[in-house]
Amino acid sequence: MTDRAVRHSRRGLIIPFLIVGLALAVWSGWWLYLSDQVRTRLDTQVAALRSDGWIITHDGTDISGYPFRVRVALPQADILAPSGHGIAAPELVAEANAWNPDHWVMIAPDGLTLTRAAKGRVKIGGGGLRLSISDLRARFPDLRVEMIRPTFTPLPGAEPFPIASARHIQLETRPAQTPTAGDDSVDMLFRLVEAKGRPGGPVEGATRQGELSLDLETTIIGASHLRAIDSRGVFAAFTDAGGRFAPVRGEIRAGDSRARLSSETLSADANGRLNGTLAVVAEQPMQAIAGLAGSQTGAVNRPAAAGAAVAAGAEQATQGEEPVELTIDFRDGRTWLGPFALAPAPKLF
Repeated sequence: MTDRAVRHSRRGLIIPFLIVGLALAVWSGWWLYLSDQVRTRLDTQVAALRSDGWIITHDGTDISGYPFRVRVALPQADILAPSGHGIAAPELVAEANAWNPDHWVMIAPDGLTLTRAAKGRVKIGGGGLRLSISDLRARFPDLRVEMIRPTFTPLPGAEPFPIASARHIQLETRPAQTPTAGDDSVDMLFRLVEAKGRPGGPVEGATRQGELSLDLETTIIGASHLRAIDSRGVFAAFTDAGGRFAPVRGEIRAGDSRARLSSETLSADANGRLNGTLAVVAEQPMQAIAGLAGSQTGAVNRPAAAGAAVAAGAEQATQGEEPVELTIDFRDGRTWLGPFALAPAPKLF
């Protein structure tokens, strides 16, 4: 073999290693650039929120995950909005693939504590708490929140929480897919699966110590106004700007009772209470209403709930096994079933 042939053969062995080394150097440079950008943008966003009145503390920022991921860990994270709502966790972790930094997943591996302004704090545990956000460059990114087998435990001094546990909770939002909704709207899906109420509470009463499940879909009109600009929370500016939920469709199951829900539009009044009319096509509604009347919470007007149960029972008796059509009105800060004011209307802010 000639010297020229030997040199050519050795060059052929070296070239693949050179290519791999060059690719590794380029990728390492990209990862370092990306991690630096993540740290810079995180610091910038935290500073902007703090200037708007947010209180954000954590024990440093740890970025790892080389070579294929970017992993951001915030130990002892405590985030409080101007509204007084917030979360705190022993650790918050956010991850993205290094080749797709437009899709992030955040988890709270050791659970978190939810602060509910004047209502106090609730510890949330369970099998998994996860938030996924993608299409960050879009006006409204795709958002998905999941809680697997969550448990809710009010801390000392806090007001009771409506439910004690659930099998699954899911919230999804994405830009509205209906052309008539406009470009300032998002579609929302909320799913609550097999929730159990706290002892003596309205959920336990309505389900007769059974389980509550809810599937709800709506389009949020005026979604760009969902931001916490003052102590009233994210829905205050939304309501002031004429934001609304239109239409609303869903299904609820409370123990043996089941109902289909629909409304052409729901909004909030100046005090943050839900306002509008909800049409209900219910199966065996008397059981849920009677159970609500027997709950121990002071928020429920028990005499009114008892009267509504009697009225619903009479209507069900006349219709036999056919579903009963009911109308629930949210007005004047109360939830009305016909002439009966059952409880305060749900409060958005």
